Amino acid sequence: MSGGPPPLRVGILGAAAIAPNAIVKPARATPGVEVVAVAARDRQRADEFARRHGIPTTFSGYDALLDDPTIDAVYIPLPNGLHGAWTRRALDAGKHVLCEKPFTANAAEAVEVAARAAASDRVVMEAFHWRYHPLMQRLVDLTTSGLLGEVRHLDAGFCFPLLKRNDIRWDRSLAGGSLLDAGCYAVHQLRTLGGAVAGVEPMVTSAEATLTAGGVDRELSGELRFIDGPTASLRCGFLNTSRPLDLHLRITGTEGEVLAVNPVAPHLFGHLRVKVGNRRRIEWADRTPSYTYQLRAFVDAVRDGTPFPTTPADAVHTMEVIDSLLRAAGTTPPDPTPVPARAATP
Repeated sequence: MSGGPPPLRVGILGAAAIAPNAIVKPARATPGVEVVAVAARDRQRADEFARRHGIPTTFSGYDALLDDPTIDAVYIPLPNGLHGAWTRRALDAGKHVLCEKPFTANAAEAVEVAARAAASDRVVMEAFHWRYHPLMQRLVDLTTSGLLGEVRHLDAGFCFPLLKRNDIRWDRSLAGGSLLDAGCYAVHQLRTLGGAVAGVEPMVTSAEATLTAGGVDRELSGELRFIDGPTASLRCGFLNTSRPLDLHLRITGTEGEVLAVNPVAPHLFGHLRVKVGNRRRIEWADRTPSYTYQLRAFVDAVRDGTPFPTTPADAVHTMEVIDSLLRAAGTTPPDPTPVPARAATP
């Protein structure tokens, strides 16, 4: 007698440092999914990663993994500039895709990848894991419930010190920069909550950035506005001079406010500080990792067609805001990183 459908078999493109927390550990806690393979440009690196994390199969090069017909889906934790190209190539290989944020290097590429996804029968999910944690749905509910009165302003920040100068996130050719790496969370949070209130996408009204000699934004701040809705502000940075460490989301209304502490990874001491009139309370987050909630949603989407929020169409809107912020700050969105045909990435 059958015990149900076979597990969803997932391969990882790149032995990235984020992969254990983002996919390997969640897969062990999620029924119906297994991480079965990892590919790297250097086969030895793939072998070491697989041995450390109990993954049975390794490949030298990402194309080799995509060519394996026994793999159903891929997780893409590659540098930002490679997300679009390898999502397209994975779709061409018939794989479902869970792609790390940001979805692509710029909005034009996001439109192209979203069109490719829409023309397929595969699930493509942008890995904004924060959105799948119950605390974030609670934030949406509080924002739209009327408890805070009329929502007037939203503010989000994600800054942390990135001191390793040869880190790929400092490299413009790989679509590095604080906005694409960290600020994309703030943009998505503001879009999600402001859009829930106003029913429209935000307009960028101003932005400022400090750029490195290589053209990467070291820090960036921006102001946005939702027509007939709230204003919004954000800050992000790898070396933010005023707030080197900042991870918050605040919703301010005429009757109260909510402060989310660590909204990006709420399972790590994340909580909401709710103030309405003279009343204050703290709501602590569920300690189940947001990555686990995300993987459950991905499996449900693949198996049952369950709708999910971080779609390619949603990603296009996020990338449009990111592009607008960069232009308002006096710079330009980066180009995608070139990927040679049928070869490991440079």
